[in-house]
Amino acid sequence: MRFEDVKTIGIMGGGVMGGGIAQIMAIAGYEVIVRDLTNELIQVTRDAVVEGRWGMKRAVERGKLSFDQCAEAMERIHFTLATRDLHDVDLLIEAIPERLDLKQQVFAELDTLIKPEAIFATNTSGFPVADIARDVSEGRKALFAGMHYSNPVPTMRMCEVIYTPQTSEETVAVVRGVAEKAGRAVSMVKDEPGSYGFVMNRIFAAAKREADKIVEAGIATREDVDRAMITGRNWPAAFYGNRGGIGKQW
Repeated sequence: MRFEDVKTIGIMGGGVMGGGIAQIMAIAGYEVIVRDLTNELIQVTRDAVVEGRWGMKRAVERGKLSFDQCAEAMERIHFTLATRDLHDVDLLIEAIPERLDLKQQVFAELDTLIKPEAIFATNTSGFPVADIARDVSEGRKALFAGMHYSNPVPTMRMCEVIYTPQTSEETVAVVRGVAEKAGRAVSMVKDEPGSYGFVMNRIFAAAKREADKIVEAGIATREDVDRAMITGRNWPAAFYGNRGGIGKQW
């Protein structure tokens, strides 16, 4: 699979992350198929993509997107309850709940349903990508990578592209190219067995441990720690106050 061959992207799982990924890919010009479990979940994702705080209508209002770009992108996003509708996608991005066993099960099923040349990517927050790819065929493992986005996807430009020892150079180039076409700033990350988190989450977790030590020692309050990081490092949020994340908005 070459970068220029990627025309259709499948998103396994909607919600905050899946919907956000679908949105940026449709704006980038890709046809997108979002598969979810129920019509109710699909409606929630559709509403977030179109009407949500970080949705396309608000992007038009803020001057980030023209009306025509918005209308065209909306037409490129399709929703389905049937996994078989993902059969011909060129790139499949998984955005289901953060459970290793569930991701392994879903990818093993998708491996038998989606065309063999399609690239698979996981949006895991930090499970080793090789562990998630454990049960796919050997041929698919060369086509398997991580694409970790930050929430809310339409406004946070980060994308960590994670590669395993089995990920081919061609796959890495395609995944990176797609992310960059969608306006993401890509950090390349080597998959690390036995760890959780890639770059962003591991560094944040280490900083949070140090922040906790400062608070526990009575050196500063939680509020003062947050204030220092927000005003001194320009973080939109720090450790203890209102934070974004899955299911939340900044």
